[in-house]
Amino acid sequence: MDNHQSGPVETGAQMDYAEHEKTYEMFLAGAKWGTIQLVALMVAMAAGFFGGAGLLGGLVIFLVLGAAGVFLLR
Repeated sequence: MDNHQSGPVETGAQMDYAEHEKTYEMFLAGAKWGTIQLVALMVAMAAGFFGGAGLLGGLVIFLVLGAAGVFLLR
């Protein structure tokens, strides 16, 4: 709390907008790749549990869908 400002309170401290943009881009990338992997996992689990693909079939489906999602949204 030793960040003392000499200007008006409304303006606040100087912002590092380049760092904000970098953080936002990293957040969007993480959300995109995480969503791709979670969707692939859910489809693979559904195929393995309810579609009769079993563990190895679900694993193959997960790997194929994950790789396809990364390739298509790169």
